[in-house]
Amino acid sequence: MSQVHALSDDQVGQELRKMTAFIKQEALEKAREIEIKANEEFSIEKSKLVRQETDAIDAAHAKKLKQAAMSQQITRSTVANKTRLKVLAARQQLLDDIFEAASKRLVEGTKDKAKYKVILKNLLLEGLYALSESDIQVRARKEDYNEVKDAIKDAEDEYKKNTGKETKVTIDEENPLPEGSAGGLIIVGGQGKIDINNTFEERLLLLQSSALPAVRETLFGKNPHRKFYD
Repeated sequence: MSQVHALSDDQVGQELRKMTAFIKQEALEKAREIEIKANEEFSIEKSKLVRQETDAIDAAHAKKLKQAAMSQQITRSTVANKTRLKVLAARQQLLDDIFEAASKRLVEGTKDKAKYKVILKNLLLEGLYALSESDIQVRARKEDYNEVKDAIKDAEDEYKKNTGKETKVTIDEENPLPEGSAGGLIIVGGQGKIDINNTFEERLLLLQSSALPAVRETLFGKNPHRKFYD
């Protein structure tokens, strides 16, 4: 039978020291593992937080840049529109001034009586051809009645020569053109229900409408944005 020898106090002390050293070593290694893992997790979390903050800063910066670009674009567009409107307004004012000046000079067309009589005849003929009636009235300025009477005779003769029809034109002295009228005629037919306004003022309005594109092009050049032309 084997004998069990009791450990001496020194042996017990050595064993305890060995166990203590082992446990301490294990604890140190475990602590180092925990520290290393904690450091790794800290680095990962730190990198994650830094990346998140960087992304947030980049996003905020990109948003501000986008807002700034949009604001700049709106400002440029607003300025361009205001400038365009000012240019258009200035051009329109120039056109208005031109036609206003022309309006003030309309009366000059009546000073040369011989030429004015021819103008009256041609204005009357337009109405005669358009109405094609046997009885026509004309309204004119009282001061033009002498020239109108001559124009009526010439127009009646030319109308008959060109159409083979006779027409009788009389002056509607009860309804003369108002004072201040520049000249011209109003030709009345259809028993007073149809009238053709061939006064100088009306002809200028028609010219203003029909000739306006050509006047614009002459003054300001062709419109690069216009795609269609009549």
